Amino acid sequence: MLHKAEEWHLIDKVPKFKLLRERGRTLRLDDEAEQKLLVAAEACGWTQHKFELFRDVLILARDTGMRNQRELYQIRIENLDWKNRIIFVPDSKTPDGRRMIPMSDRALEILQARVGQRGDGWLFPSKRSKSGHMTDIGKQFRAARLKAGLPLHLVMYCTRHDFGTRVLTKTGNLPAVMKTMGHKDVRAAMHYQHPDLEIVRAALNQPNESSSKPSA
Repeated sequence: MLHKAEEWHLIDKVPKFKLLRERGRTLRLDDEAEQKLLVAAEACGWTQHKFELFRDVLILARDTGMRNQRELYQIRIENLDWKNRIIFVPDSKTPDGRRMIPMSDRALEILQARVGQRGDGWLFPSKRSKSGHMTDIGKQFRAARLKAGLPLHLVMYCTRHDFGTRVLTKTGNLPAVMKTMGHKDVRAAMHYQHPDLEIVRAALNQPNESSSKPSA
């Protein structure tokens, strides 16, 4: 906004600020965390509708790697390609965010159940929101996280970190991960990588083939 203000001649020059050092997220919302959250959510005493909404959003976030508010909550039925099992993201915070995401089996099941017989409109409509679609489930997530006894720095956005790590671990294809997540810069993509330390440990513990050969 300050750069825009300079561009519009509202200020002479963008002032410089010393920002606090940020640390990247270190947690993934993995299978274990998902199960704990869902069990906790069932124990929260919510209505069936509220629980199913929370469950569906959580699973879709993990299986698509979509950004919460700008992408996932704004899925439109018109952008679901059932034949090719693809979710089209028409808009995001970056130009490269405009992309196609494959539907996993359980994502497909959730999407079909949510859409029903509708042919257009928001996937998550909301009469309470001016935008017409759901905008946040932060309150529910915090309640489930507390009941599940999970750390406070585990947030919904950690699903995106989990997605990037899982896909790269299983495919070894960084360009495909970047394209699916909407990244152009490798450095940005690597912020979402949390390699399993057990993989590294297993590699270190494997005998070195060259050293295991008998000397002549």
